Amino acid sequence: MTATLWPSISPTIPVLGNDIQFPVRRIYCVGRNYVDHILEMKEGDERDDPFFFQKPTDALVGSGDTVNYPPDTEELEFEGELVVAIGVEGSAVSAETALDLVYGYAAGVDLTRRDRQRECRAQMRPWEAGKSFDHSAPCGVITPAGGWNGNANSTLTLSVNGVERQRTTLGLMIWNVPEIIAQLSRQYVLKPGDLIYTGTPAGVGMLTPGDIVTVRIDGLQTLTFSVD
Repeated sequence: MTATLWPSISPTIPVLGNDIQFPVRRIYCVGRNYVDHILEMKEGDERDDPFFFQKPTDALVGSGDTVNYPPDTEELEFEGELVVAIGVEGSAVSAETALDLVYGYAAGVDLTRRDRQRECRAQMRPWEAGKSFDHSAPCGVITPAGGWNGNANSTLTLSVNGVERQRTTLGLMIWNVPEIIAQLSRQYVLKPGDLIYTGTPAGVGMLTPGDIVTVRIDGLQTLTFSVD
């Protein structure tokens, strides 16, 4: 039997105002980056050093697409987040220079199999079963950094079927974007094509087939997807 080798194709995300697509190399996610979410999950302490986990690039779902309800869970949950797209290589950068690496920003959702994540945490195992599954990384259109005037007062909201479920301002992140990039760049060489999901506020909850999820961040393109 002869094996067939399929060509590697990098997933891409549309860029606002541009015909090009942003090719995705890696997806990093920050855990526990809002105090209210730490409290609702009953874990961690405020200002703990940020920790990171990864999702596979083929977990990406674009705005307007459909997420297939994943197997092996009865608790699929949403986590609305700001996503940072990296456009310049950097390693061990300072917080003062970290934004030089940023290509743009987008709205995103870190979908989570919460029941599987709790099992992993209880058994002191990696979180992949709860976090790194198919269609677990919806991401909206990227707005280039120069086209977004977001700041600490920028609002993030997530709604399910038109009902608001999460609301925060970006200034409530424990670790802001430059600090996140600086910390992550100490562990990995960041390269063009990397995405960083920056953490979620309180209000996470379950999704069921038929739900429509909408994430809005002031000044960025709205992310919408449905669950099948």
